[in-house]
Amino acid sequence: MIRSIFSLLLASFLLAGAPVLAATTPEQSESVSERTEGRDPVTILISIDGFRPDYLERGITPNLNALAASGIYGPMRPSFPSKTFPNHWTLVTGKTPDHHGIVGNTMEDAARPGEIFKMATQDPFWWNEAEPIWITAEKQGIRSATMFWPGSEVEFDGVRPADWWPFNQKLSNDRRINAIVDWMRRPEDIRPRLVTLYFDTVDTAGHYYGPAPGDKLHAAIADVDREIGRLKQQLDHLGQPVNFVIASDHGMTETAPERIIHLDQIMASDQYHLVEDGNYVGLEPLANNGDAVRAAFLRPHEHMECWARENIPAHFGYGTNPRVPAILCLPETGWVAYQDVPEWMTGIGGGHGYDHRDPDMMAFFLSSGPAITAGGQLPAFDNVKIYSLVARLAGVKPEASDGSLAPFEQMLAPGTD
Repeated sequence: MIRSIFSLLLASFLLAGAPVLAATTPEQSESVSERTEGRDPVTILISIDGFRPDYLERGITPNLNALAASGIYGPMRPSFPSKTFPNHWTLVTGKTPDHHGIVGNTMEDAARPGEIFKMATQDPFWWNEAEPIWITAEKQGIRSATMFWPGSEVEFDGVRPADWWPFNQKLSNDRRINAIVDWMRRPEDIRPRLVTLYFDTVDTAGHYYGPAPGDKLHAAIADVDREIGRLKQQLDHLGQPVNFVIASDHGMTETAPERIIHLDQIMASDQYHLVEDGNYVGLEPLANNGDAVRAAFLRPHEHMECWARENIPAHFGYGTNPRVPAILCLPETGWVAYQDVPEWMTGIGGGHGYDHRDPDMMAFFLSSGPAITAGGQLPAFDNVKIYSLVARLAGVKPEASDGSLAPFEQMLAPGTD
């Protein structure tokens, strides 16, 4: 999420939490088996915003490690740009930002002159180029519930998730878990079969403190790990089988005030229209000076490369959607470019939005549950493929997408369809 909302941070963390997932004895397994009779598995898609794959290797995530050991996990390439909203929409539509229309955290559309899409925007106009999986599920009679997810508050032709909460960053992680457990206590006819859950606190800590090992970041990671462990134990106690798909939207890299590109040193700020700046830059020439703007920005720059929309390199898969700004500038990983440098840019922090192939931008993936066989670490794959897996686990007939089940087919338990 953007840095401007990061002030609502780590004070609400509960440092005491659920115990680590424990191995079950044969007697306990039989008891769980008896309780699960008659309950269909629920599929829970969890986003841990900004969770890098290497966070699993820091010795502070016993619950996630236990789930990984019982299922499949590994690094996952985000889509470009490696930002929060574009990639969350990719995870639930199976389409790249160029194809689903959420091409940035901030964007504009010539069809709506004077309007700006920001992360609080709920107008369906901005979202309706692709249908999210919870809407497809509802249309097919599969009850869904969203405990936060970008776009989950948007109505599609009168359809919403059967249960949804408006995003509130102040709602603590434990309360988010409690809400899901309460949904699972319901009678079968009003119990969700597809659930999304969103954690923002790891990303927030990564932006404030950077991705290097440190107490504040590790406290955020450990808190989310405890809450996922508590969710698993609560559902086990209810006898509710669950297929988890846990993913992040992007990674994180270190930024510093010594690595700032000042856009006003390239061209005066009143000579072009800025759409977004920071980890990447999108801008539009003014009506009367297109050639001058292109000449200023498309020339070589130290620590940054710029392209006209139609010339963005093919490996980004980005530029055919008209919402992509006319000029895109991408700093080297760890550098930032600003028209006006924010006041908070005073020390070491973290950022994302860079080349999605960069190792620091890699997202995280894990899946575990009765439909997943233990397969260990998978090779890196593109995040457009998560949609197909979630659809298969939830019994949803998917919409056409840019992904497939290819990375997971051999890991699905017999009878999973």
